[in-house]
Amino acid sequence: MYDLLTITGPTACGKTSFAARMAYELDGEIISADSRQVYRRMDIGTGKDLEDYEINGQHIPYYLIDIAEPGTTYSVYRFQHDFHETYNDIKSRGKLPILCGGTGLYIESVLRNYEFDGRKCQKLNSLVVGLSIDRNLRREKISQRLDQRLEAGMVDEVRRLLDEGISSDRLIRYGLEYKYLTLYVLGEMTYEEMHDLLEIAIHQFAKRQMTWFRGMEKRGIHINWLDTSLPLNQRIQQVCDWLK
Repeated sequence: MYDLLTITGPTACGKTSFAARMAYELDGEIISADSRQVYRRMDIGTGKDLEDYEINGQHIPYYLIDIAEPGTTYSVYRFQHDFHETYNDIKSRGKLPILCGGTGLYIESVLRNYEFDGRKCQKLNSLVVGLSIDRNLRREKISQRLDQRLEAGMVDEVRRLLDEGISSDRLIRYGLEYKYLTLYVLGEMTYEEMHDLLEIAIHQFAKRQMTWFRGMEKRGIHINWLDTSLPLNQRIQQVCDWLK
């Protein structure tokens, strides 16, 4: 019935781990829809969390992560092309493609079949699952995750990128973690200022994501919202029921 399973939601809602678990259950492979995880060596700040793709000793294949060099531009035009190329490869091997990410524009470019320069892509019938998380819990998870990533060496990651010769202006344009950490490394704000302003910015980003998803629904994309407070097995069964 469906050509594709799409899993989306705001930052810190657990998209990657849930998509990996669905891929494990459904013999699927994951196509990332994250505008910053495409960049190599931008690991902690983009939250790649590659360990989430290991389920019960099985590696879940993933695509469109680590495919571009930092400092370069990766566009929605290129994403759409890369998505369809990857999608066709996955389907040719009899696997279920699972699109997972929080970059609404990328997801919508595929689901609504955007046309660029007359390029027409195949229309897909996707089940779209949005992970719904309590707002206060989301805020708590965002704050906890920020502290964890700082402890994991996110500042050093930005320093290494600058040492490679990637311009500070380019890193700042990547936004959020890379904006505020770059400004901190350059000495333009204190550690405390960086931490507090970044935390606020991530909370605001999550709100913007939800605004985009509501807009997607108004533009005709039906999102099946799944309560993340439900036990994992119930969530898995719910998605399986929707896929029938």
